[in-house]
Amino acid sequence: MSDERLIYLPLGGAGEVGMNAYVYGYGKPGQERLILVDLGVTFPDMDGTPGVDLIFPDMTWLKENRDRLEAIFITHGHEDHVGGIGHFWADLRAPVFCRRFTAALAVRKMDEQGQDVEHVNAVGAWPETVKAGPFKVGFVPVSHSIPESSGLVIDTPAGRVVHTGDFKLDGNPVVGEAFDPKLWNEIAKPGVQALVCDSTNIMSPNPGRSEGSLPPALNRLVAEAEGMIVCTTFASNVARVKTLADAGVAAGRSVCLLGRAMKRMVAVAIDTGVLEKFPHTVTPEEAVDLPRESLMLIVTGSQGERRAASAQLSRGKFLGLTMKEGDTFLFSSKTIPGNERGVLRIVNAFSEMGVDVVDDSGGLYHVSGHANRPDLEAMHDLMHPKILVPMHGEHRMLREHAKAGEAKGIPSVVAVNGSMVDLTGPQPQIVEYVETGRTYLDGSVKIGALDGVVRDRIRVALNGQVFVTLIMDENDEPLGEPWAELVGLPEEGRSRAPLVELIEAAADGFIQRADDKVLTDDDQLEEGLRRVVRQTAVEEIGKKPEVVVVISRLT
Repeated sequence: MSDERLIYLPLGGAGEVGMNAYVYGYGKPGQERLILVDLGVTFPDMDGTPGVDLIFPDMTWLKENRDRLEAIFITHGHEDHVGGIGHFWADLRAPVFCRRFTAALAVRKMDEQGQDVEHVNAVGAWPETVKAGPFKVGFVPVSHSIPESSGLVIDTPAGRVVHTGDFKLDGNPVVGEAFDPKLWNEIAKPGVQALVCDSTNIMSPNPGRSEGSLPPALNRLVAEAEGMIVCTTFASNVARVKTLADAGVAAGRSVCLLGRAMKRMVAVAIDTGVLEKFPHTVTPEEAVDLPRESLMLIVTGSQGERRAASAQLSRGKFLGLTMKEGDTFLFSSKTIPGNERGVLRIVNAFSEMGVDVVDDSGGLYHVSGHANRPDLEAMHDLMHPKILVPMHGEHRMLREHAKAGEAKGIPSVVAVNGSMVDLTGPQPQIVEYVETGRTYLDGSVKIGALDGVVRDRIRVALNGQVFVTLIMDENDEPLGEPWAELVGLPEEGRSRAPLVELIEAAADGFIQRADDKVLTDDDQLEEGLRRVVRQTAVEEIGKKPEVVVVISRLT
């Protein structure tokens, strides 16, 4: 019996939606040769990660084992699958493989971070394969909400693994490749040791709808709109952008794309040949001079992003264009959980302008890019795997997906980030736990989620901050009174006196009472001043601010 094993280790994307990073390995325990599938990001929010630019999976384990890493494979071009490649390639230094459209996006990511784009390799679809150590990997077309999405067939000495990536069963995706059940059935014929499967929509009980079902409703809405119509959707959903643009042209409107991400995605799709016959568009400068009733804008910002075109329009004017009473704004998208507040802010701002806002609450103007429960079960039936490993989903989704597999007699496992699963035998077994977490991009610097930087920022945001400065002379006597500066605190408290003066008086009172032992010990001075400042703040405003004490001694 071989002492080598096939392992699966999610570092991101298992127990959450987004930030995908999945490691596969084969070999003797602790010596396995490795491949990485996807390297994505997720996005911060002001409540939990203020000031952070991007959030990455913690790649410490893989960096420590990079000498064993054979290659990186990217399933598709969404940010939560490719967004981290430029930021981490220098730490991993393995060749990157993806299909042509995704490769074009990966090259941009690498170039933005000053990495050598020659390490990104565009490869063809199945049956073409890439050899990477003990693995042979092929990209199998699936339908999703971005062109050239792929599942992976990963052949190993321990059997075939099918990694679905993000997918849906769509026979008419408008742009890109349709899901081909015959092809997938052929892939399953040699036997599938493990199906590692998207879990995002396991809670949705009805079969998913095709992208091709949307044009009639969208055409009708655009044709019936009286003023200017503005539509937002995910910039990466090139098929939807084309459907919207086609609806605008059919209604006799000129189409204008707003937002860098929207323009970039359409340009890449045209350059790589996945998008053909996209309607003529006008520039924002040309759009300003057109009659409102003959203009359609397709804009970024479907998730309420503050700097995107939707939010800019809701705040007044963007590139000379404004919304007015009688105009229509369409969300041809689903609000991702956590983004509701930003989206509602935009909706209400437009409502105050008299703009009619249309969302997808009726299910007419958006379809998901992920397989619903009946479609996931259809994939189980196509693959007949010996093992099912749910991935890409919150914990409740992974658990529900595992239950669905077990109900069909397929051994399943709930493997969250950091769970190393042995896929070699008839039952999946968690054999090790690797410490995982998150890495933040804060400006141009990567920091650990537990480094305390964001925690301190949140504490300052919640409680305000006081800076106290004290100068001591050569004789360890205070040179004048201490003075204070307040950040994020009210000017007056309960006593109606200036808060800064009350704090300075309390600090000076402490100094006057302090004995020589305290006055000569910076640690005791700092602690005492910090204590009286907080006590005064609590009495006056009911808060304990963060206090920074600066002591300068003259020599």
